[in-house]
Formats: sequence, structure tokens, C-alpha cells
Amino acid sequence: MFLVSILAIVIGILLGLLGGGGSILTVPVLVYLLDIPAKSAIITSLIVVGSTSGIATLYHAAKKHVCWKAGGIFGSAGMFGAFLGGRLTVYVPDALLLILLGLVMLVASFSMILGKKSPDTDKDADGIESTSFCPVELPIIAILLDGFFLGIITGLVGVGGGFLLVPALTHLASLPVHAAIGTSLFIISLQSVAALMGHANHLNIDIQLTSMITGMAIFGSYIGVKLAAYLPASILKRSFGYFVLLLGSGLLYKEVNPSVIVQIQALIEEYQQFLTGASAMIVLTVLYRLWLWLHTKTSKI
Repeated sequence: MFLVSILAIVIGILLGLLGGGGSILTVPVLVYLLDIPAKSAIITSLIVVGSTSGIATLYHAAKKHVCWKAGGIFGSAGMFGAFLGGRLTVYVPDALLLILLGLVMLVASFSMILGKKSPDTDKDADGIESTSFCPVELPIIAILLDGFFLGIITGLVGVGGGFLLVPALTHLASLPVHAAIGTSLFIISLQSVAALMGHANHLNIDIQLTSMITGMAIFGSYIGVKLAAYLPASILKRSFGYFVLLLGSGLLYKEVNPSVIVQIQALIEEYQQFLTGASAMIVLTVLYRLWLWLHTKTSKI
């Protein structure tokens, strides 16, 4: 239990420091160290992540590092996706949820390792610190699509998605890194609440354990927010990315086996029409994002 408490503090520190990433450790800690079933671990993770992100949002808001409009738009779509993801977990076996988490961890690790370095201060083109960096105009459709799909991930596997939210806010909404971190935490707290509503018909958690881990994580988030002013977030994120890469690879190695492959085949056969529609939606979204990226690149030439 001592090790779990330390890891809960680390999760909070990473959330406060990087705006995400730490939450991706919560489910593996609960499943492999405390032997909690995957679905219960996901619900516990949502409570821990949502509470910690909400408190950390207040810390960042006090420093004016939260763009409420961008966060509200992103978060509204994310809440719908998170609720849907929470509902979908009923139909997905625990082993498959853990495999999905492992894949998300691999994507997260590459995002953190290969992500471009962002400026650590919120300054304008003249190098003067900016006091109003929140954009007035936003690419609404792109933000809604990204928010929806990241929300589904939050609802399904109990991670906040900050490892993708921060880069998305940086590129789509042109937020400086500190504003993206604060806004990301606001979005994660909204998504976590909606995901818990999606899980409402199958809530099964240890209240005492959840309260303890949440308290430790909130304490860690306070430390993380304080450290954010002194530590280079880009270097820490890359280092943490390598750790997540190893952890995700180990999780996939442990969970992928012939019986799981049979379960996946059965699910594909049973929900073929749904999966075909979902795949088509994902392809259209990717094509739209590619068009938006090319359009943005062309306009800068």
C-alpha cells in the first residue's frame, strides 16, 4: 500500500506538471499491484483523475493559465464521447480493455517522445510575456471532433488524454504550453465526470481505497503545479514517454494471448455493422484533419 501511495503522488505530480500523462499509470497500478478488476480500476481511475484535474485546474486558473472558451468547446464534445465510452465498456471484456489501454499507452509514449518542443513561457512575438493569449477565433469543427474521440478514450480506459490534449490545444487553438496544460486539466475534469455518468449502471469501487489514492494524487498535483514554474516540461515529458513505452509494451506482452484473439474475433462478428460505421467515421475525421493541416500549411506559404 505504501508503494501505491507513492505512485498516486507521482500521478498527481505528472498531472499538475504536464497537464496529463500521469493518469495513464492509474489503471495499471490498480490492476497489477492491487489486483482490482479492469472495469473497477477504470472507474476508480476516473474518480482519481477527475478530482485531481479539477483541483489542479484551480491552481492554474489562479495564474490565468486556463482558456475557458477553448476548454468549454473541447470539453463539451469530450463529455459526450466520454459518456458514450463509459456505456461501451459493458460490452468489452476486461482483457480487451487492458489491451486497448496498452495501445493508448504506446500512442501516448510516441506523442511525448516525438512531440515538438513547445516554448515554456507565454510570450508574444516581441518576447514580452502575454496576458491575453486565449484565441478569439477557433477551428470549431476540428476541436469538436478531437474532443469527441479523446472523450471516448477517456470513457473506455479511464485515462484523461492530456498527452494528446496539450498538443491539440497547442496546434488547433494556438495556446502557449502553460495555457494548454491548464486548459487540458479543465477538459479532463469535464470528461471524467461525463465518463462516470456513463459507468453509472455498473459502478463497483472500494470507496476507502479510492479516497486514499485521490487524496495522495491531489497532494501530488499541488507539487506538480509548483514545479511547473522551475522544471523544463519538454525534457520531463520525453523521459516519461520512454517509461510509458516500456510499461505499455509490457502490458501488451502480458495480456495478448490466443484466448483474447478469439474474443476479439467474436466481438467483430457480433458488432460488425457498428464497427464498420465507427471505422468510416474515423477515416472521414482523419481525412478532414489532413485537409485542415494541408490548408493551414498552404496558407502560411
